[in-house]
Amino acid sequence: MIKKFFITGTDTNVGKTIVSSILLKKATMSGYQTAGYKPVSSGGQKKSSSFFNQDAILLKKSSSIILSDREVNPIAFFENAPPHILSKFQKRSIKKEELSLGLSNITKKSNWILVEGAGGWYTPLSCKDTFSSWVKQEKLTVIIIIAIKLGCINHAILTEKAIISDQIKCGGWIANNIFPKDKYNMHYIQTLLNYIKSPFLGVVPYFKNKNRINFKKIKIKLPK
Repeated sequence: MIKKFFITGTDTNVGKTIVSSILLKKATMSGYQTAGYKPVSSGGQKKSSSFFNQDAILLKKSSSIILSDREVNPIAFFENAPPHILSKFQKRSIKKEELSLGLSNITKKSNWILVEGAGGWYTPLSCKDTFSSWVKQEKLTVIIIIAIKLGCINHAILTEKAIISDQIKCGGWIANNIFPKDKYNMHYIQTLLNYIKSPFLGVVPYFKNKNRINFKKIKIKLPK
C-alpha cells in the first residue's frame, strides 16, 4: 500500500522541511521506500548557470530512493515571494496537472511519499487555486507542523478547522521548537493538546545546528 502525506504549516518559516526530513528518515528506518516531493518552491541559491532550492535539496538527500532535482521540485522560482505572484511576473503558470504528474511519477518509485507545501494551508497557486484544493483533489493525508511561538495556538486551531472543513483527513500534528526552550513552551503544547483533535505525533526539540540532527533520538511517530 502506498502512503502519501502532505506537510503544511501554521505559517511560513515553521520548520516544515526539517520536520519532513526527520519523518522521511524515520519512514526509511521503518522499511519504506521514501521520497520527498516539493512541487513548488520559491527562493533559491545560484549554482553555476542555474539555481537550486535548499528545501528541495534537503528533501532529496533525506529520501531513500534516488531522484533528480526536477523530480523533487518541478516548479522553482529564484526569488523568495508567494508562488502565485512570482508565477504572474515570470509568466510561468502553476498548473495542478503538472503537480499531479510529478506526484504520479514519484509514486511509481516509492511507497511512502511526503509532499511539502509552501507557506500555510491556503497558499495560492494562482488566482483560482490554492494548495489545499490540489491536496483535496489528490486525497492526501495532511500533517500540520506547528512552530511553538507566540500566536501558534490560534493559527493551529484555525488550520485544523480549515482542513476538516475541506473534508480532508488530518493525520496529525507535530510541535516544532524553533526557538530555545523557555518556561512557556510546554504550556503552549498542553493547550494545543486540549484544542487540536487530530493525533499528536510528537515534539521536535530546538536544534542550534540543524546540520547535526540525530534523527534516532527524536521521538515522533509516523502518521497512519
